[in-house]
Amino acid sequence: MNAPRILVIVGTPLAGSLTHSLADSYASAARAGGADVRMVDLAHDAVPEHPSVRAQLRVPRTDDEVALSPDVAAYIADVEWADHVAIFFPQWWGSYPAALKTWIDRVFVSGFAFRYRPTGRLWDKLLTGRTARIVMTMDSPVVWNAWTYRDAPIRSLRNATLEYCGIKVRGVTRLSEVRHRTDADRERWIGGMASLGATDAESVRARPREAFVEA
Repeated sequence: MNAPRILVIVGTPLAGSLTHSLADSYASAARAGGADVRMVDLAHDAVPEHPSVRAQLRVPRTDDEVALSPDVAAYIADVEWADHVAIFFPQWWGSYPAALKTWIDRVFVSGFAFRYRPTGRLWDKLLTGRTARIVMTMDSPVVWNAWTYRDAPIRSLRNATLEYCGIKVRGVTRLSEVRHRTDADRERWIGGMASLGATDAESVRARPREAFVEA
């Protein structure tokens, strides 16, 4: 049986953060559960330059078009490789950090993640068959986040990005009021991520690997 393939994205530019501890705990438990895990850490790995021309929003269709940079091509290959994607990030200003947004803008491009149909309003979801998990930390209380921000970063990432491209989000975790929490609270959260990593490794292993749509 093939090992489950899990891609973990650490979506903060700040090294040594709580987000890193959560992601590391998740990844370690997933590996212990038999998963093959790759990590993209935007505090250490290259953050692509944000797009400056429209051609950078799609994969090249001819030799004359702008080629993908090596970093972007490698990140696209990571997503293509994965059965399951786990994205960890802190909420900043009611959204997610620019480093994660730039990574999304350069990687979830037309012709790889989705494709508009020649006629009509529908599109092809080219990442169908994959699943995802989202983990967000925030200083806001849960009620404030839901009422005032309308859960904007989760809606954007889940509905307008992942599921738009065919990736089914299986779980969302919101860890609230971080700056008011004790060390014991944080350790409990980190332990909880280990449980999620083990669970995801097992659930991905249990489902048959679908024939993913080729870009």
